[in-house]
Amino acid sequence: MSTTDTIPFCAGPEPDTRPPKFEMPDNACDTHFHIFPEDSDHMMTPRRSYTPPAASLEMFYKMAERLGTQRGVLIQPSIYAEDNSALVAATAAAPDTLRGVVTVTSAITDRELEDFHAAGVRGIRVNIVDSGGMPFRDLDEAWEFTSRIEGLGWHIELLAHVEQFEDIGAALSRSKVPVIFGHLGYTNTSKGVADPGYQRFLACLAEGRCWVKLTGSYRISNKTATPYDDVRPMAEALLEANSDCIVWGSDWPHPRHAGLMPNDGALLDQLEEWGADAKLRHKILVTNPERFYGF
Repeated sequence: MSTTDTIPFCAGPEPDTRPPKFEMPDNACDTHFHIFPEDSDHMMTPRRSYTPPAASLEMFYKMAERLGTQRGVLIQPSIYAEDNSALVAATAAAPDTLRGVVTVTSAITDRELEDFHAAGVRGIRVNIVDSGGMPFRDLDEAWEFTSRIEGLGWHIELLAHVEQFEDIGAALSRSKVPVIFGHLGYTNTSKGVADPGYQRFLACLAEGRCWVKLTGSYRISNKTATPYDDVRPMAEALLEANSDCIVWGSDWPHPRHAGLMPNDGALLDQLEEWGADAKLRHKILVTNPERFYGF
């Protein structure tokens, strides 16, 4: 049996996306989605922790039309490691509506970084949680690398459990570019807002020292289905801390999620359930993404 024979397959997204309950603003942005093109097995790293079904860009656009999102940020999934070819092809073809976040190593050349920028890339992703996602030896090397993307106006996106940083403020101070965290900080609701590490994260967010994505609520919840009401206190704490540094994303097609697959319309409805009125939703869905990703 080969190593890849033991890598689990994961389910695909809910195909019948329903629209959100509230009226979507023009130019709303989904800041976190992935694609898995057909016949991309050769791109997958043997270090990956899952194997997904196909989820094409066309499938995403169909889902986005139902949600009412008109812009998107395509995030490099860990299974492709540093092969960003599918992502770059997608963003280059839609310069007005798509941005990308790639995975790179320190061996990348400045010319390659400039080519990525011309194709719509605006950041690098460092996933220290899933196999295949950590392209650097450690976070120290990742922080050092940020000096190379500072001039491009990029950012670094971290998938990390924020409460596990002993001193998150000191860590953030090492980055030369803005830092954004996925999945509300990726702290499980069993720890919740009161966790000392999460409190340190909230303090940094309040000071504008980092950004956070309202994505993957099902990944931190102990509930099995939407609305994942145990996530609400954490989302409300983030919104109260600093709504100027918060964006929303679907995390479509929800790779490696083993539970009941959420409907993306229900995930978008969470903004209203978490107390975001029309003005605040416009900030999270339109104004903040425009500032952060350069639409």
